[in-house]
Amino acid sequence: MANPSVYNFKRIKPVPRGKGIVEIVLSKTQRKTATVVHKKYEIGRIRRFYATKIKFAQQAFHDRISTIIAEFPKLNDIHPFYADLINVEVDKDHYKLALGEINNAKHLIDKIAKDYLRFLKYADSLYRCKCLKRAALGRMAKLMRQNSSAMTWLEEVRQKLARMPTIDPNAPTILLCGYPNVGKTSFLNKSTRAFGEVKPYAFTTQDLYVGHLEYETIRFQVIDSPGLLERPVQERNTIEMKSITALAHLRSCILFILDITDACGASLEKQIKLFDEIKVLFVNKPVIIALNKVDVCKRSELGEAEQDLLNQFEAANGKILEMSTGNDDIAEVKLKACTELLKYRVTRKLMGRDVSKIENRLHVAMPVKRDDKERLPFVPIEIQEARPRKLEKELEKEMGDEYFLDLKKNYRLKNEDEKYDIVPEIWNGKNVADFVDPDLERKLAALKAEEAKRAELGLYDPSSSEDEEDREIRLKAEAIREKKKLAMLVSGHKRRIKVPRLPRTAKKIETEEVASSFRKRGVDIKIGEETNFGRARSRSAARVESRKRKRDESTASRPRSTSRTPRDKSGLRDEVMRKKAKKMANVAQRPINLNARKGEADRRVLMAKPKHLFSGKRKLGKTTRR
Repeated sequence: MANPSVYNFKRIKPVPRGKGIVEIVLSKTQRKTATVVHKKYEIGRIRRFYATKIKFAQQAFHDRISTIIAEFPKLNDIHPFYADLINVEVDKDHYKLALGEINNAKHLIDKIAKDYLRFLKYADSLYRCKCLKRAALGRMAKLMRQNSSAMTWLEEVRQKLARMPTIDPNAPTILLCGYPNVGKTSFLNKSTRAFGEVKPYAFTTQDLYVGHLEYETIRFQVIDSPGLLERPVQERNTIEMKSITALAHLRSCILFILDITDACGASLEKQIKLFDEIKVLFVNKPVIIALNKVDVCKRSELGEAEQDLLNQFEAANGKILEMSTGNDDIAEVKLKACTELLKYRVTRKLMGRDVSKIENRLHVAMPVKRDDKERLPFVPIEIQEARPRKLEKELEKEMGDEYFLDLKKNYRLKNEDEKYDIVPEIWNGKNVADFVDPDLERKLAALKAEEAKRAELGLYDPSSSEDEEDREIRLKAEAIREKKKLAMLVSGHKRRIKVPRLPRTAKKIETEEVASSFRKRGVDIKIGEETNFGRARSRSAARVESRKRKRDESTASRPRSTSRTPRDKSGLRDEVMRKKAKKMANVAQRPINLNARKGEADRRVLMAKPKHLFSGKRKLGKTTRR
């Protein structure tokens, strides 16, 4: 659930100018409502046409203005810190007047629409209805243009609100305050992840900046406020009033920082006077005073007058802590601020009403001794005698390089001898070890020894068993195999396809080429008309056509099968019924033919832009269609 005390000003949408809203609404009215009306329509229909436009425009203006008013915060509904901060940034009276003007414009637009809708009931022609509609929209537009300055100013306010920091007034907060250039921003940068600009001149920080730190799992927000000068509240500027607002409304721990040197442009006396002036804002809040820049000048190095002044100040307002943001020596101050703030918040909660309600429901029962006998806690003997087990980290330090991580030594098994057994390997639901011969290694060693003896005896030496003739045959066979491999490689290289290849049926082979190849192989072949080989020729297109013609002639002479009835005669009793069905089909096709369509599924648009509708000049008159 979102915190109601934290308001996100960045979600406010940009406010359009008065003229911009007029353009948006009129354009939307034209697009979203009907655009065609004719003077021959019934007067009731014409009145409804223009009444719709007036109602739509009125509703659009109403919604736009209502959204703007609803998004801007109401000063009475938000936290007083944000309300006063908005009053500092922009005067709250002007803020309320601007929102009131556009709210009044919304009501006037509603009244205009109501009046003209009543007038429209008595309009008796299209011309008079149109005039009333134009008058109504014109008065609405004029009213919005008159409030253009208020809407422009609200847009500037929105931009200022969007730049305001997001501060939770109820979160644990440490608020930094003091003279300008005493080291507040440096403390924020060192203690949190925030990054504030640090410059050697006054009023570098002109707004409230927020950082966050964690202490004991609690998230604290640290707020850096602009510097304050020693002068009355009425004379303070806008930048200083932001700090005053934070000091007045935030329940926080005040960290007042003093500059021990004069680098900030003010002496210690002036800084103490500033503390006394704003002390009224520290009521019921923990206050911590820190002396900064002790690395440049220590407290003991100050003059006697300044030391007496600090001692008196310390006696009246509590201990002064020393720190140095230049050397990151801020740990003591940060710890003290967080601790004091937590104590303050706990005390405040205990003082509230909710605590008393809870305390009434609680009862803490304390046990009462029934006799004087001493009863010591019982610890079993096994636990007392058991030695604490050494950690693996300690064993590693003792053993050094000899240490190895044994994960199985602490296994609790019924049989301690099974600790270091190999875990069986399961494959397809079966133990692999069941299919392994346990004597496999011994048998393999024996086989290797036997093979070594055979090799020593020369049983595997090829030169010992073959004679001269066998050796010659073996060498020839090897040479033949080698030559065959080379021939296959050369043939494959030659037959490699580099271009698209024609199918075998498309090749034309001459008979003379075939006969010569046979003669080279020692086969004598004769070529003549009396041989089948001589009469053979390649298939040609003319031959295919002649075969097709012969096939058609043979089928024409054959009677057609009457097993299948044509579609136009299927289901019809006789010729009279067939003619009647044909006539009915032609009559049903006429509407489709009139629309120049081939059938029911024809969706073609023959002419996308007819010339009689898209040619010629426009006539005189206004081009607006509103």
